[in-house]
Amino acid sequence: MDRRNFLKGTAAAGALTVGLKALPARAAMDPFVKMDAMAQAALVAKGEVSSLELVDAAIARIEALNPKVNAVVSTRFDKARELASSGEIPDGPFTGVPYLIKDLSELEGEPHTLGSRLFENQIASVDNGSVQRAKAAGLVILGKTNTPEFGLLGTTESELLGPAKNPWDLTKHTGGSSGGAAAAVASGMVPFAHASDGGGSIRIHASVCGLVGLKPSRSRPFVAKDERKMPGDIGVRLAVSRSVRDTAQALNMAECKEGEGDLTPVGFVEGPSTRRLKIAMTTENYRGVDADADVKAAIEASAKLCADMGHEIVEAKPIVNPQEFLDNFLGIWASSPAYLVDNAWIIGLTQFRFISADYALEPWTHGLAKFFNDKEAANPGVVERAIAYFDKVSRDYDAYFQTIDVELTPVLRTAPIDLGVQSPDVEFETLFDRVTDYVSYTPQHNVAGLPAVSLPLFTGKGGLPVGSQFAARRGDERTLLELAYELEQARPWGNRWAPNSAANL
Repeated sequence: MDRRNFLKGTAAAGALTVGLKALPARAAMDPFVKMDAMAQAALVAKGEVSSLELVDAAIARIEALNPKVNAVVSTRFDKARELASSGEIPDGPFTGVPYLIKDLSELEGEPHTLGSRLFENQIASVDNGSVQRAKAAGLVILGKTNTPEFGLLGTTESELLGPAKNPWDLTKHTGGSSGGAAAAVASGMVPFAHASDGGGSIRIHASVCGLVGLKPSRSRPFVAKDERKMPGDIGVRLAVSRSVRDTAQALNMAECKEGEGDLTPVGFVEGPSTRRLKIAMTTENYRGVDADADVKAAIEASAKLCADMGHEIVEAKPIVNPQEFLDNFLGIWASSPAYLVDNAWIIGLTQFRFISADYALEPWTHGLAKFFNDKEAANPGVVERAIAYFDKVSRDYDAYFQTIDVELTPVLRTAPIDLGVQSPDVEFETLFDRVTDYVSYTPQHNVAGLPAVSLPLFTGKGGLPVGSQFAARRGDERTLLELAYELEQARPWGNRWAPNSAANL
């Protein structure tokens, strides 16, 4: 695109920038809405646009759309504009492109609430590793995105920050814990956004919001030396995007380079491969329960698409024991809430606040804490046993992927749910059953440390997105990205936009 010719045909660059700032409702009139991050970066690199133009356009879109979807929970627009106009943006693959950081990650000088009243006044004093890499890649950070309390739910509806709403249907959830990131990208505020995944939290919201969401292998993304990791931490950070190439470049940006990690760097995967794959497909979750009709149909259609491209499709079954898996996964998942409930008053004192766990923490967090404490009291050593079990699951999946190249499953058992169905104030036993049924295809990959990606190939009732999940052996992101490129070419989704998005203002 010749940006300068475009501007001559519409208005001068300065007038456009002023107009965008003055009239946020005109956000859809800017020419960047439908461009992915790499396309925007290319314009900056060629001198056809300035970073400030991209930033002002994104700010206008946020101002126009955020009242509807509640994706962005804090902003730093002045700092972003200052950097964008400074000429001091680092030279990287995304130089000058606007970006957002999830509020579970530290961004120096900005709020770091983790979606909880316990930390509602906290300001980060450092950048974590993923933010460091984002800045080094030339991204201009506009603010932070919505998340559930401590990322503990597969929906983003914290009592502190309020619900993030799905741009495809404002009565539906955006997934969690990166629901604000997903809403921001699906609504077109920014081309891609920072996200993290400890049990499905990149893939879940990519599925329900119609995005590309890659969970990297465990230990693949760069982590700063001073970042503290809890025992059994199975979370990783990357991003959600609208294009495979943005996700591939995000992985290149975020991964450990030579000498930084135990996996060989992937680098930038540029396109599909001619290699044909053996893909094992199942629509059953780890409990042996089949997906709902909409989801099952989408996965079967994805399998047929792969077969039509020459890949071999074989039937498979879940390889984990359901009760053993759930006991150990939730043992780790609930250990952090138990610590927070026990230490809320001490954490409050470090902030010069007198605060109780009853006020500071949500019912779901309290319920998980009790779940953990009961398990620990009945049989001490919950965390230690879970870590040993995770090693076993990793070995089982290593063996499994000796027989296949890729696994195809749903991301979630049903189509996107209504807001409120899994909100943190639902009675604990009811919410526990709903969560463990709905989110039952993604935690396995976290436990085993595998890469997995959700792709927006098909939709269900009412045109709501239904993601198809592809997983591979640990360290084999290249295979997933090459397959994703091929599927994107075969069934493009780039022109599919949510009703509540900048493309449809």
